[in-house]
Amino acid sequence: MKLLNTADIGANQKELEIFIDHETFEAECQKAYKKNVAKFNVPGFRKGKAPRKTIERLYGAGVFYEDAINAILPVAYPEAVKESGLDVVSNPDIDIKAIDETGIVLTAKVFVRPEITVSEYKGLEATRTAVEITDEAVDAEVTRALEQAARTIDVTDRAAVADDIVVFDFDGYVDGKQFDGGKAEKYELTLGSGQFIPGFEDQMIGKSIGENFDVVVTFPEDYHEQTLAGKPATFKCLIHEIKVKEVPALDDEFVKDVSEFDTVDEYKADIKAKLTEKAEKDEDAKVDEQLMEKVCANIVGEIPEVMFENEAENCVRDYEQRLRYQGMDLETFMKYTGQTVETLKTQFRPQAEKQVKGRLALEYIAKAEGLTATEEDINAEYQKIADAYNMELDKVKAAIASDAIAADVVVGKAALFLRENAAITVNE
Repeated sequence: MKLLNTADIGANQKELEIFIDHETFEAECQKAYKKNVAKFNVPGFRKGKAPRKTIERLYGAGVFYEDAINAILPVAYPEAVKESGLDVVSNPDIDIKAIDETGIVLTAKVFVRPEITVSEYKGLEATRTAVEITDEAVDAEVTRALEQAARTIDVTDRAAVADDIVVFDFDGYVDGKQFDGGKAEKYELTLGSGQFIPGFEDQMIGKSIGENFDVVVTFPEDYHEQTLAGKPATFKCLIHEIKVKEVPALDDEFVKDVSEFDTVDEYKADIKAKLTEKAEKDEDAKVDEQLMEKVCANIVGEIPEVMFENEAENCVRDYEQRLRYQGMDLETFMKYTGQTVETLKTQFRPQAEKQVKGRLALEYIAKAEGLTATEEDINAEYQKIADAYNMELDKVKAAIASDAIAADVVVGKAALFLRENAAITVNE
């Protein structure tokens, strides 16, 4: 392989001329012939026995070119890109330019990363809200911790009361007929949660284990299932279990069980510190969003459309991965929602544009301000990824190139530079 030439053919578009010598190309054509010969029906020859020259005479001299080029490109094209020094952002559009006894010349048309500028990025205005964590917010967090530590106790000596957890069967009827979704066995419900139709849970209070009873309610006029909206219904119910949630007391013993602290005061102080840290990060993120919107508006230069398309496809892949974590695949999701990959890409397009523009702007700022990633920065980022995914550090380093880590570190420094050099108004 030899890179013959690199030419400008449009805004952020280049054409590479790649020479493949005759011996290499001929060898791949011969492999393509052997692989495909059985597919050709040639009069006078048994299937799979026709000579290559005969097939080429009947079907054209280039009958095996496509397969040969496809076999060569995975090695030749990356080498040509590397030799050109271009930062390619698209798949190549390959054509045959010339072919003779010396070899074949291919052209690869590609889009490259644009050299944009940012007209203004220092002193941009943004607002943030002063962080103040109230005692009520701390108490709410403590309450959540107590609820998580609560245990349930079976109740067998009394009827159900408000806030009890009941395990029961129900079978619903409208106009004397069962309806879809109106039946369940051993359903768990906290009385007073408002999970069921208004009035349903109130009628369960006072009922005992093993008791059969009817609950009579009327579906709300705005009920999501139109065939049931506004209609009276009767649910035949049977209670199997009654449970009560026992929430532990907030004392030093509880604190020692659930944290590294010894006293309630220390525990609450730590919660307040963590809530403060999270709130500060949230405000930083809001500031960053404002600044990025403004800095993206100050971009000067043309960005290839393919970069937005590629990022939208990345967004769809990320979404597919999130669906998998939730136990659903993309095909099933699209079936139930009526979506297609194209409609999803359209939905993600604004996000994709924001991410592409933001990355390019931050890369420009980093270069303009001479921001770099030290070895210490890179190692710290590797460690952060290893901790986040609970992976061994060596495996993370083997999976992610240090150049990619360095690029992300530099972009992060640029975002911090942008915030540190902004005119931020703090609202009390």
